[in-house]
Amino acid sequence: MAFQTEYPFELPRGYVDDQGTLHKRGVMRLATAADEILPMRDPRVQQNPGYLTVILLARVVTRLGDLKHLDTKVIERLFTADLAFLQNLYRSINDMEAPKVHTACPKCEHEFEVDIDFLSAAESL
Repeated sequence: MAFQTEYPFELPRGYVDDQGTLHKRGVMRLATAADEILPMRDPRVQQNPGYLTVILLARVVTRLGDLKHLDTKVIERLFTADLAFLQNLYRSINDMEAPKVHTACPKCEHEFEVDIDFLSAAESL
């Protein structure tokens, strides 16, 4: 089984370009460390941290319909339902599943699995 790095999608509403053409089908690739780090230097993100989402999506959405060029201006012009859809897709394909540990209760010896979420644990320190 090959490692999947690109994920096709269909926007709920779609992007309407300047000619009135509707673009709904696209492809999102997995994010790299650079995709998440480099936008932090962008003055638009420094002035408005919410703009990070726009830059991230412009970097990882590699295709949208027949558009020749996909940039932050395209992402800015998405309908809010489509932006939310892409944010959810980004999270779902880039979040790692928490590892599971098989363990047993020391009193009753009932066996079960526990999710270990290292990131959440580290944030609470």
